[in-house]
Amino acid sequence: MSSFAPTGNDSARAAESIQNNGFWPTINPAEFRDARRIDGTVTPPRVQDALLTAMATVNRVLRDWQARQIDAGHQQVQDVPEPSWQPPGIYLALYRRAVYATAHAVIVEAYRDYDATASTRDRGDLQEYAGESYRRDASWAISEIMDRPHVTVELI
Repeated sequence: MSSFAPTGNDSARAAESIQNNGFWPTINPAEFRDARRIDGTVTPPRVQDALLTAMATVNRVLRDWQARQIDAGHQQVQDVPEPSWQPPGIYLALYRRAVYATAHAVIVEAYRDYDATASTRDRGDLQEYAGESYRRDASWAISEIMDRPHVTVELI
């Protein structure tokens, strides 16, 4: 015997895009859900909240970089010239990655105690580290935007 547990819903897709500060792009919750495979068990308000706070976090970390770009005459991230070794649109892609990964970490941690099936309990130890791996992905994306190494090591 098998059962079907629907996890998608139309209201999850209907969430409005989140406006950004003009320099960085608007974030579309439906695109986030598709990119990160976030199903309908995560409510639209939770997705909106996670994305908005992730945008605030990433924008704060990148505020000096953004200010330098605006001072150089680039009013939007799309206007910033990419280094010759990078593909076109890399800053936009890295920004979205940083925001999506940060929001995904928040969602994973909020739903850590949610268990749809008994088999997912066996993977609990793997889920425990998922939030941190998403935060690492966000940190690396931000480091790429800022042209910094992913890791800083100091000898004490």
